[in-house]
Parts: sequence; structure tokens; C-alpha cells
Amino acid sequence: MKKSDIFMIILIASLSVGTAYVVGKTLFTGLITSEPTKVKTVDPITDEIEEPSTAIFNDDAINPAVEVTVDGTSDKKADDTTKTETP
Repeated sequence: MKKSDIFMIILIASLSVGTAYVVGKTLFTGLITSEPTKVKTVDPITDEIEEPSTAIFNDDAINPAVEVTVDGTSDKKADDTTKTETP
């Protein structure tokens, strides 16, 4: 290696260390303060269960677990749209 190659490696390494130091100082200096911090408090967990809303859970609500058929055919496979069953 030539002297200029070694000089460039040392120069790039020292610039990288200097940049990392300045960035680190800038980022972490604002995080450490001596002032107290206000935090939110949460409600305690209880064993009580709230009743579900009757607007959503009622006798007229749609049941997503029921298989739906359209035009008297049932869709056995989602990707098979060309075959239809005849009654």
C-alpha cells in the first residue's frame, strides 16, 4: 500500500468516528433530563364482564358462521367459478 492509501483510510475512519460521536451526542443529550416526567395511569383490571351491546348482538343480527348459498348453488371452492350444480 502506498502512503496516500493509508492516509485516506485513516482520514475516512477518523471522519466516521467524529460523525458518529456528534450524531450520538445530539440524539442522546435531549433524552436525559432531571425534570420529572408525567405518565398516564391505567385503570385497574377487574373480574367484572360488561354486557355486550344489544344494538350489535341481537336476534336479528347476521350470523357469520352460517354457510351462505346464492341462487340455489353452493360455492364449494372459491376458485372454481365455472362449475355450477343443477338441482
